[in-house]
Amino acid sequence: MADLKRLLDTVRNELQSVDHPGKVADYIPELAKIDPKKFAISITNLKGETVSTGDDVKPFSIQSISKVFGLALALGKVGDALWKRVGREPSGSAFNSIVQLEHEQGIPRNPFINSGAIVVADVLLAGHRPREAIAEILRFVRIAANDDTIMIDPAVARSEQATGFRNFALANYMRAFGNLNHPSELTLGVYFHQCAIEMTARQLSEAGVFLANGGRDPRSGLTIVSRERARRINALMLTCGHYDGSGDFAYRVGLPGKSGVGGGILAIVPGEASIAVWSPALNAQGNSLLGTRALELIVRETGWSAF
Repeated sequence: MADLKRLLDTVRNELQSVDHPGKVADYIPELAKIDPKKFAISITNLKGETVSTGDDVKPFSIQSISKVFGLALALGKVGDALWKRVGREPSGSAFNSIVQLEHEQGIPRNPFINSGAIVVADVLLAGHRPREAIAEILRFVRIAANDDTIMIDPAVARSEQATGFRNFALANYMRAFGNLNHPSELTLGVYFHQCAIEMTARQLSEAGVFLANGGRDPRSGLTIVSRERARRINALMLTCGHYDGSGDFAYRVGLPGKSGVGGGILAIVPGEASIAVWSPALNAQGNSLLGTRALELIVRETGWSAF
């Protein structure tokens, strides 16, 4: 791991001095307060060893990265029946676009755009009160990370609830097509709190390592998901994990990955490691600008690309 530590420090030193046009996600007021110069990288290997650099113990809002964990839970709950309500294709549109829902009669393109993740939240809400569904998601993330200290940031959840008008529009539109089974405000309550989970880069890389290890936590030996399910989640992360920038991310980095507008990216190297990067300044597609560049440099040096 010493060689990886040197690599991470080199990447951090190279990128933190770079001038770039990235901006934080200021449409969510709490996220607008984040220092855009924060930067962290963390890698967890299949021995359960973690190496990191930068602001690796500073918690941040994982936002849409939480959709990976929500999807894993939903597939465990309803299996392939989920795909009757949400597709598995890249969107080619912005993460909060409503246009495709009209053409495709309320069926979101994939579970990683906002509309798809709202459907997943609706699935997780079945048989539960919102508070119970939120607790189930948080418990799953804690188990995956082997860390009971992970929390939800209530200020971020309130901020999203107060300004999430487009998400309310998406939810109501899908409800009009019969693809939402609960009142929009209840499903969105689950969704907003899920996105407000805060983690450090170190915790995030540790939480994602089961996807690099065939669904099993290498530290505890616990099976989080089946090998087949881990493979399918990774496939969706590769094709759909960066919204309408997914093709560019696959071209430049070549790994399954999921971004969040909090500036985090979780990338999976099947059979090798889990990588978490955090740099809050985003590109035009809502993905971490320097985080993507960091992953590109790491892959170049390690040869970890899937291709």
